[in-house]
Amino acid sequence: MKQTGGERATLLPRRHEDWNAMRLRVLVSLSLLVPGVAQLPKGFASSVPAGSALWSAQVDAPERQHVFEAVIENLKEHYYDHNLAQKMAEALLAQENAGEDAAASGGAAFARLLTRQMREVSHDMYLELIFSSDPLPDPSRGPSSGPSSEQRARYRRMLEEQNCTFEKVEILPHNIGYFKLNSFPDVDFCGQKARAAMARLNDADAIIFDLRDNRGGMPNMVALIGAYLFDHPEYWFNPREATTEQSFTRSPVRGNKLADKPAYVVTSRSTFSGAEQFTYDLKMLKRATIVGETTGGAAHAGVFHRIDDHFGIAIPEVKAINPYGTNGWAEVGVEPDVKVPAADALKTAEKLAETKVKRK
Repeated sequence: MKQTGGERATLLPRRHEDWNAMRLRVLVSLSLLVPGVAQLPKGFASSVPAGSALWSAQVDAPERQHVFEAVIENLKEHYYDHNLAQKMAEALLAQENAGEDAAASGGAAFARLLTRQMREVSHDMYLELIFSSDPLPDPSRGPSSGPSSEQRARYRRMLEEQNCTFEKVEILPHNIGYFKLNSFPDVDFCGQKARAAMARLNDADAIIFDLRDNRGGMPNMVALIGAYLFDHPEYWFNPREATTEQSFTRSPVRGNKLADKPAYVVTSRSTFSGAEQFTYDLKMLKRATIVGETTGGAAHAGVFHRIDDHFGIAIPEVKAINPYGTNGWAEVGVEPDVKVPAADALKTAEKLAETKVKRK
């Protein structure tokens, strides 16, 4: 499943699917959808500290071999650069033959090791082998493996109860708009509330987006809110998507007055994934001042291929065009323009906005 600003989310069972869709399935099944649609379950290797019990959870030799062979097969079949996929496969085989994989007997440790080996060759930070202590949903078992209508209704109710994770929308002193959102929920469920929030801030002289507790979400909501900050369609880099006409913001938004107003994004080390895309694109486009801490560096891109109950691999199948000459935010996060502790970031952004407004 691909998700862009203009597409409707679907939940079709597939052997492999967009990483956001797979993550949505996992989160629905674990009832962890709110807050933070894109937050990874705790059992995923991406969030497992070395030395923990989960890190050392043993994987037997037959499964290790099965996973190893499946990684190579998936790279050759699905990675967008076939020559580079072959080089990665050769490097993985060489390191296995040299016995370098033997020490990583734990599931999370094994996933992290193979991820490092693939990235050493490809320099692709969006390529990742993932281990989950909880069984991964199996889309091949049919429609019943995906979220049911009842689960989707429950998700909708949860979002409604939490106001779509939009914690606060208000006008601060000096006519500064403030929007604290703790995820970017699906437009299908929360588009109306998002538009209402932006309309409420429409007469502000500056706007602050508080993403300090935002763990990410759906690209369509990231693009919807971003569109309000431009008076023309602007290229909106998303490492999960090939560059198409859908890669541009739906700007201008009718009746919107925020396109030329100063904008600030407040971040913390807990700002992840889709929230980082929002932050990164606005920083690269020089459209917002980023205030706070370096973000978490979580960027899952491409298509998730389930290997077995506990392993899967995220593989970029398309090459997104990044016009900014950087590798995005994977692993390294987005550096703020004004670096301050998260606890001080909002006050700092308010002062910056106040100074900017007074100069007008």
